[in-house]
This record gives sequence, C-alpha cells and structure tokens, in this order.
Amino acid sequence: MDFTFTEEQQAAAEAARAVFSGVAPDGVPSPALVPGAVAEDIDRPLWARLASSDLLSLTLSPEHGGAGLDLVALCLVLRESAKVLARVPLLETCAVAMALQRYGDPRLAAELLPRIGRGELVLTVGSNGRSGHDPAELAVTARQETTTRTVRTDEVPDDAAGDAVDETAGWVLDGMQSAVPWAQAADWIAIPAHTDEGRAVVALIRPTQDGVALAEQVSTSGERSAEVRLESVRIDGHALIDSAGAWEWLRALLTTGTCALALGLGEAVLAMTSEYTGKREQFGFPVATFQSVAVQAADRYIDLRAMEVTLWQAAWRISTGADGTLPAEGDIAVAKIWASDGVRRVVQTAQHLHGGFGADTDYPLHRFHAWAKQIELSLGPAAAHEEALGDLLAAHLLG
Repeated sequence: MDFTFTEEQQAAAEAARAVFSGVAPDGVPSPALVPGAVAEDIDRPLWARLASSDLLSLTLSPEHGGAGLDLVALCLVLRESAKVLARVPLLETCAVAMALQRYGDPRLAAELLPRIGRGELVLTVGSNGRSGHDPAELAVTARQETTTRTVRTDEVPDDAAGDAVDETAGWVLDGMQSAVPWAQAADWIAIPAHTDEGRAVVALIRPTQDGVALAEQVSTSGERSAEVRLESVRIDGHALIDSAGAWEWLRALLTTGTCALALGLGEAVLAMTSEYTGKREQFGFPVATFQSVAVQAADRYIDLRAMEVTLWQAAWRISTGADGTLPAEGDIAVAKIWASDGVRRVVQTAQHLHGGFGADTDYPLHRFHAWAKQIELSLGPAAAHEEALGDLLAAHLLG
C-alpha cells in the first residue's frame, strides 16, 4: 500500500504548521484555576490567520473559492491544531461546510460557503443529543409546516384570473442539544433532528433567532459550550438538509476529525515527555535511559502509530467511498476506539513520567490532559464504538 500524501495534502499540513507555530497552549488561563470558561470567545486572531492562509476553504470546491481537497487534508490540519490546543471550531465549521456543499440547498451553499472560506462566519454543530448517550438526532423533532398567503394580482402580472395563493414550505424545530461547542461564538449552528417519519435531517439555525435559547456550559477543557434549547423554531425549507445520509455523513466527518485531534494531541504530549525525561536526571543519568521509562514510552509510541493508521484508513474510506468487507462505519469505529483509548493512555503515562510536574499549573501538560479527556469522550467513548463495531460485524459476517 502507498500511504504517501499528495503534494496538495502535504502543502496543507505545512501551511498549518506555519500558522499554528505562533500559538501558545497556555495563552489563556488554566482551566484548573478558573471557575468558568477560560475565555469568552474563540481565538479570533488565529481564525483570521487560518482564513488568510486559505485553510478554512481547504475542502470547499473551487466554485466556492476553495481548494477542493478532501477529508485527509483536513485531518492533517486538525492534527497540527491539536498540538497547540488551538481554540477555534475548525473541525465543526469545516465539517458543516462540507455537508452543506454536498447535501445542502445550492442557493444557501452559494451564499454561505464563500463567506465561511473567508473566515467571516463561524459554524458549530450539536452532536451530543440530550446527554451524549443517545443518538443526537432523536433529541430534536422537525415538523414540516406550510404557510399560505394570498398574493394580489398586481404582484403576479401573468395571472389575469384574480388573486393567487402562495404556499411556502418551512419547518418547526423543538428539542434540545447539549454541550454544543463554542455555540455563543457561532453565526450558524447545525442541529440534527428527526421527522415524523423517523428520517434524520440537519437544520441550520442562527443562535439569535426566535425560539432559540443558549444555556451556559463549560467543557472539560475549559472552553465555552452551550445547551441549545429550541422551542417552535421556524426555518425556511432551504435551511434544512433532508437528503438521505446527510447527518450520518456529517457525523462520520466529526468522528474522524476528532480522531485526528486525538492523534495530534498525543504526539505533542509524547514529545513533551521525551524532552522532559531526556533532561531529568536520577543517580547521575537521564531517566529516559532507564528501562522501565523507555518501555512505557515505547508502548505509547505504538499506540500513536495505531491511532495514525486507523485514522487514515477511516479518512480514506470516507473521501473515496471505497468498498470494503465492512461499511466505512466499521473503519470509523476502529479509529475512534484507538483514538479514545490511545490518547488516554498517552496522557496518563506522560503524567506518570513527569512526576509532580504533570500537575503543576505553570507547566502545560495538565492542559493537554484536560483536552485529552474531552476528546476521549467526544462523540462517544471507546466502549460505545466497540458496541457499534460489534453490531456491524454481526450484520456483515466475515469469511
């Protein structure tokens, strides 16, 4: 197999490294030292730099001002962002934009996508449902509603028979999505919902429109999130993505992107551990030369390589639509299993090998530990994906 990235994908990764090189993980207060969120807003200067470097338009088609690259390129950028704990909704914005481009109303896509690529709009998505344990689309109902109004004949020049009736199809949303990341900073929120027929759809709403209420929440990493409550929220038909498979595809993007974040964070933590143990001495020797330390670090390196190969397999399956013994959901589940368990093991070993420095709030490792826990549980822990993988294996017998 050839795992070499294309020149365009490598260029995206290099551009990301250049942009994120100036980001300090400890640029905001420690989540261990503040009672609420570490900051009121996302990192707006970083968001502007991502836009000016064309990284927000990376996966958009040239028609919308983008480079037309795939999920693999986006995951390379996300990997770099996690190494510095970048405080921007890069995954959420790009994933929703990709879903809108693929499944959404062409008029809405033409209106929003170029602005997203220029960094003028921030998007997020509710993917946790009410509690994070049940499918997110079941937490909100979407009911179709038709509005009728009478149009005067002078508004309809070609109609000589009198007044005409104009019917406009819209949707009404009710329900709640919990732990929506950076919802207070978003211009649009993608909300999964279910119709009366049981179909999964994705609605695009504005946080400021009637019937939308945001209740303050704070993530494990110390970032602002919100419980988004919807009460008779009305949207036009073009703001609802009801194509078959749209929500499932968006969730696959989010899950795979989360795996990329876990990989980047884990690589940064292992590098920190290697540097520390190479300098910390006991009995006149660096502790990195001790067999027990070296073996633990080697095990975590193996974890990272497993996380990496399963990530690229999942991203490749989504990007190419390639067939396999199992559906792409199987590769996504395997990637998330390794990402959840792997990133947890990496930060736990790092804490152990750092000794007391791991808990020192003047040292950045504790921040990475908090972000790792957030990533581990995001979109379901390893156990949830093991169960999903078991269901797939039962439905697609191998042999």
